[in-house]
Amino acid sequence: MTLPEPQPHDARDLADAVVARVLARAGTVLDAGETRRSDTDGDQMEREDRAALRRVRGLSTELSDVTEVEYRQLRLEKVVLAGIWSSGTVADAEVSLRELAALAETAGSEVLDGILQRRSTPDPATFLGSGKATELAEVVAATGADTVIVDADLAPSQRRSLEDIVKVKVIDRTALILDIFAQHAKSREGKAQVELAQLVYLLPRLRGWGESMSRQAGGRVAAGAGIGSRGPGETKIELDRRRIRTRVAKLKREIAAMEPSRATQRSSRKRHNVPSVAIAGYTNAGKSSLLNRLTGAGVLVENSLFATLDPTVRRARTPDGRQYTLADTVGFVRSLPTQLVEAFRSTLEEVGDADLVLHVVDVSHPDPEGQVAAVRAVLAEIEGAREIPELVVLNKADVADPDVVARMRRREPHSIVVSAYTGEGFAELQEMISAELPRPRVSVDVLVPYDRGDLVSRTHSEGEIDVEEHTEHGTLLRARVDADLAAELRTASVG
Repeated sequence: MTLPEPQPHDARDLADAVVARVLARAGTVLDAGETRRSDTDGDQMEREDRAALRRVRGLSTELSDVTEVEYRQLRLEKVVLAGIWSSGTVADAEVSLRELAALAETAGSEVLDGILQRRSTPDPATFLGSGKATELAEVVAATGADTVIVDADLAPSQRRSLEDIVKVKVIDRTALILDIFAQHAKSREGKAQVELAQLVYLLPRLRGWGESMSRQAGGRVAAGAGIGSRGPGETKIELDRRRIRTRVAKLKREIAAMEPSRATQRSSRKRHNVPSVAIAGYTNAGKSSLLNRLTGAGVLVENSLFATLDPTVRRARTPDGRQYTLADTVGFVRSLPTQLVEAFRSTLEEVGDADLVLHVVDVSHPDPEGQVAAVRAVLAEIEGAREIPELVVLNKADVADPDVVARMRRREPHSIVVSAYTGEGFAELQEMISAELPRPRVSVDVLVPYDRGDLVSRTHSEGEIDVEEHTEHGTLLRARVDADLAAELRTASVG
């Protein structure tokens, strides 16, 4: 049912109520702040390293004579949230602001306060409008916050105008997500990809504060070295731009040099005809827990957004013994920054090259349909992903509303209900994976000599055996395998 358009006074009351509910859960935004781990998640020693990346308190972020790059690297501490409610229901507005609070907490920040404004379109100058921006400045001053996080992507001019009013650093949703990715990237390639995305994002947003940002050239020029030698010199912004462009070019070369290694790994799996399954889904939907439950990989499981950035590939077996690979990929969010989709192309390539995509959905989330739509919007940007079969895995069923589960089952006919925490539904999930994976097509009836046990082993892992019998001269196999293995078996066959 569509709610009547709220009047200005009612809209403000509703917005204030949303902020109050979000703040009441600040510090517990992520599923009551607890990480639920099952006995398949391993010892989780990686958590200590991850905790060491949390933000350091007590670091000043006053606007001072620093370069833009230095300033943007100052750490988030105490933040105030700001958002606009322009469409949808009050529940939609709350989900979005609550997710922003979760992102802020994942970055290591403390959420002190927030404002939410009901307006049809953002103000082109300050995003919030001059009146609301002034109110935000008062909130920042009263709470002692050092950063404002806006629940949208700001134009460079909007961010500058808002910073001039609130007198502290202002970042938007994209900058916050980039910051989280920078904390969580572990591999050399992952770190390079995040840094590249950050620099590409930062380049058009450089700014300076005050006349000190345009220093006179030093040395002989400052001492008056003659006509034509006087002038403003190279400003800090110009220095930043030049350094950023140089670094971007270097990072692109480094990432390009890493591509052959990734391609070799994928081609090796394809050469051995090992089917591949990619786990995709919204961040914090339980993808890593699903991987651990299926493979016993013991990868990090943490109740935070973007706990997984680097792809984890593990081997698993279907109930009938066939081997396949399972890849855990980076999680998605609404409006995932374009820079990150491009930067993490290598991670997402695991999806594009898969034989099956397990689309994991947190069915206990307030808006599971929105999560599904956000993930599919990103998958649509990956070459070849649309043609890959998709199995929707409705996770966290043990804490979900049964009515919501039933609704999602109707909406997604090709789905299965599971709980990675309790193990519910995993036997059926494994059977469905087995049914979806490509099957070998070439039938063989061969007698393999005993000194070629390697071919028998490959037939077990890559094919489907109907008959296996040990005879005087070798192992009799009647099986279905791929064409390459069939040729090797026939060549080695006795008689």
